[in-house]
Amino acid sequence: MKTGFSTPRSLQNFLMMVIQGALIGLGSVLPGISGGVLSVVFGIYKPLMELLADPAGCWKTHLKLLFPYLAGALIGFMGVAKVLAFFLESYSAPSTCLFVGLIAGLLPSLFAQAGTRGRNKGSYLAMVCSMALVFALLICLKLYSVSITPGFLWYFFCGICFAVSVIAPGMSFSTLLMPLNLYTPFIAGLGRLDPAVLLPSGIGALITISCLSKAVNYLFRRHYSLAFHGITGIVIAATVMIIPFQSFALSISSCMLNLFWLLAGILISALLDHFHLS
Repeated sequence: MKTGFSTPRSLQNFLMMVIQGALIGLGSVLPGISGGVLSVVFGIYKPLMELLADPAGCWKTHLKLLFPYLAGALIGFMGVAKVLAFFLESYSAPSTCLFVGLIAGLLPSLFAQAGTRGRNKGSYLAMVCSMALVFALLICLKLYSVSITPGFLWYFFCGICFAVSVIAPGMSFSTLLMPLNLYTPFIAGLGRLDPAVLLPSGIGALITISCLSKAVNYLFRRHYSLAFHGITGIVIAATVMIIPFQSFALSISSCMLNLFWLLAGILISALLDHFHLS
């Protein structure tokens, strides 16, 4: 079976694949950077989805070739988690503004990707409806002062979101977890290798991948525009909801610092997008 990439022929090729996998793992953790998109950039998205959709039939041909990427992804994912949790807890507003900038900078690229197979009224309707649904959900959580205490079920939900971000390119699981205040405890737990976080999130991710990989592949094949525009709406709404508006009003220095990191995030995303296009 032709998978679109070659077997590593040297240590140099193997190390390059590990590095690319580490970047995918890093992108899976950092808000605004999608590990799914990076897997597309590095040419392993299709064989990865084939392996997830049919592991019994593809593991002999795919697992050996994907191993360097998977090993690198694990290193990148776990290596950055503890550092990221520290900055989110110690410098909450500037860190969040940086991540908002990262997401905002990728929105034009995400919208362009959503329209690669055309747009119609249904596409825009899917984007508006998904945006309205997420806005309504997150605003209700704030209005009714819903306090979420992370536990087994919520970390199970985190695992589901992570799996969806792997399956759907452009979807960053942080966009849903940050407004619910689940992102920081989830990342911190991963950095500590806390079984109370790893076990439920791992179960959630495995169940989601096994149940949704075929369905998502079918949805993107048959209704690509609707699905991708729906994802774009979710990203926009969830990003707006995590902006720390109150911190901008604290002082001029606080406002300037937040604006600096917001613009820095947009610039980083623009550079990443330029690298992608080139």
